[in-house]
Amino acid sequence: MTGLDSNLMSTKEVKTYEEIKRVMAGQIRQIEAAKNLGISERQVRRLVKRVTEGGKEGLIHRLRGKVSHKKIKAEKKDQIIDLYAERYRDFSLTLAQEKFLEIEKISINRESLRTILMSVGLWEPVRKGCKHRQWRERKACYGEMEQLDGSHHDWLEGRWPEMVLMSFIDDATGRVHAEFFAYEGTIPAMVLMKTYIKKYGKPRIVYLDRHSTYKSQKEATIEEQLRNEKPMSQFERALKELGIEVIHANSPQAKGRIERSFRTHQDRLIKEMRLAKINTMEEANKFLREYYLPKHNRKFCVRPVKDDDMHMPLSEGQDLNNILAIKTDRIVRNDYTVAYERSLYQLDTVLALKGRKVSIVEKLNSKMRIEYKVEPIKYSKIDMKLRTKEVDDFKSEKVVRLARKTKHKPGRHHPWNSGDSFQAYI
Repeated sequence: MTGLDSNLMSTKEVKTYEEIKRVMAGQIRQIEAAKNLGISERQVRRLVKRVTEGGKEGLIHRLRGKVSHKKIKAEKKDQIIDLYAERYRDFSLTLAQEKFLEIEKISINRESLRTILMSVGLWEPVRKGCKHRQWRERKACYGEMEQLDGSHHDWLEGRWPEMVLMSFIDDATGRVHAEFFAYEGTIPAMVLMKTYIKKYGKPRIVYLDRHSTYKSQKEATIEEQLRNEKPMSQFERALKELGIEVIHANSPQAKGRIERSFRTHQDRLIKEMRLAKINTMEEANKFLREYYLPKHNRKFCVRPVKDDDMHMPLSEGQDLNNILAIKTDRIVRNDYTVAYERSLYQLDTVLALKGRKVSIVEKLNSKMRIEYKVEPIKYSKIDMKLRTKEVDDFKSEKVVRLARKTKHKPGRHHPWNSGDSFQAYI
């Protein structure tokens, strides 16, 4: 601030000066001036003394025009600008502030950082239009509802093929449980569900979108129509067996909490992994478990309205390995074999299963089980190479057939043709 500016009085100071002049002229008493200015009588006497000694300039604040003791030094400003331009150019202000303190050991206020970066053109304010949508209140209890979705993104910025971050977020607290997978599908969803249940328990509700992994796109069969049932995906079927309610969202905006969470991860997690030099999916998952998610949850989780934990324990007889699996029905053939995934399996059982349905259960560890009404059935895989060889050997055998006698064709002058035979008169 210049010397001229420092002598300019504010509107409040001009009003105070007018009141003090009236007091000094005897037009009003000090108690009336104190009431008009909203200050004490003692302060009015101080102001009268300052005007008497220094005139109207005596009412100007004594610190005006002086350099603040909290002003950031020019050397520190230059250091912050250089570091931001070199290492944190695409970081948000909040994340950059955290990394300056965590890595560079530089403490700076977020707004001070914004002001410094704006002064050199490294930061520009962005105004985003906001479309109004109906607000939904958070669930009251932890574990009452979990939102699940996957985010396809180049998480390692070209250092590894594109991965999918599949994530649970608690609706009441915002606690995140996530893991990287190569694709978004039934097996990854079940693996994540299994690790979640082992760590926290079963949630009451799982909120999903209409991806084919979570909602079946098939038409209902006649049997399902007669039972008034809708076709279910493998993941839906597993959640139903676990006693977990499923809700499907009609739009991405309906799952706003997890969509906003993915935007946060795409901003912060990518840069955190870049700084930590993470280059593989295995390293990324370890980084998630041991560093990022604990830190993220401490920072962003909120306290629920109620302290009750609504997670449910596994019921007696519920086996995660058997429920979280791919279950497919197959018809038993006349020779007691079933076909699955281009392979043939021979059943070893005394049960009369010809023409009946059996379930083929493919577990997450790639082990397979065949069962009939929950009862396991012994089986053995038929070697298709031997089967093919037998067929080829059969085809290669020479089939000797007896030569058929050809029908005799009488000559042109035969009595049958000339009409001189007895048969010609019959």
